[in-house]
Amino acid sequence: MGLLHQPEWRIIDQSAVGIHFQALQSFGTDDTLCNSVGSGQAPATARTWVHHNTIVLGIQDTKLPNLETGIQFLNEQNFQVIVRNSGGLAVVLDEGVLNISLILPKLEKGIDINRGYDTMWQLIQNMFTDYPQQIEAREIVGSYCPGSYDLSIHGKKFAGISQRRLKKGVAVQIYLCVNGSGKERARLIKNFYEIAKQGELIKYTPPEVVPEVMASLSELYEIPFTISDIMLRLLMQLKKFSSHLYSGSFNEYELEIFPGYYQRVVERNEKLKP
Repeated sequence: MGLLHQPEWRIIDQSAVGIHFQALQSFGTDDTLCNSVGSGQAPATARTWVHHNTIVLGIQDTKLPNLETGIQFLNEQNFQVIVRNSGGLAVVLDEGVLNISLILPKLEKGIDINRGYDTMWQLIQNMFTDYPQQIEAREIVGSYCPGSYDLSIHGKKFAGISQRRLKKGVAVQIYLCVNGSGKERARLIKNFYEIAKQGELIKYTPPEVVPEVMASLSELYEIPFTISDIMLRLLMQLKKFSSHLYSGSFNEYELEIFPGYYQRVVERNEKLKP
């Protein structure tokens, strides 16, 4: 039975919280949920969120020789910059990008890395079965934050998947470019890298970003999707995989441990940024 089949799914929807919800809180939240779901204090949880004008850098990006000037450039474009605690490289989050985390318990046999990725890929495919376009999972060279599970249609990437493993929980995370211009987002990251890599590259060479290989779901399907449209598709799918789907928030255990995880994320971020 697939990992999407769960006795119950709790939905924590933070997609409409707005500009006051910061990306560092998101990483602290997923770490909290990994702990609670993995230790049996909470059921399998799907969390959704949207952040306004935020660039999330990977740890490798912090090795760029001219990083400070690159961050200054992004700030001038009205983007805040943070460094995430999971793998990957720089990505763009804005009000047209929906993030989904599936937090799952590892159970006896555990969940290998590819199975986690395949679960998210399967979910996204299921969400769009009413369209003929095939959603592929393979690395899209020229995209930002390239990986073997880039999701694309006709060679144009619209989503990237990452994983966070903590205690006995697994968070499989995806960013979905729902609307807006994929090319413009890629151009922003391309410009950042061009500025930030000025100097002597010693430890890390950033990807060569080709804006034309990235697009949003609205551009690929030629339909003006909203975040709410995609949320509805997500909920309809999860309902098929569980007899009990409900909207929830942090329980008492999670409220108690969240401040510690959030503080850890903040401190790690402060160490990594210049």
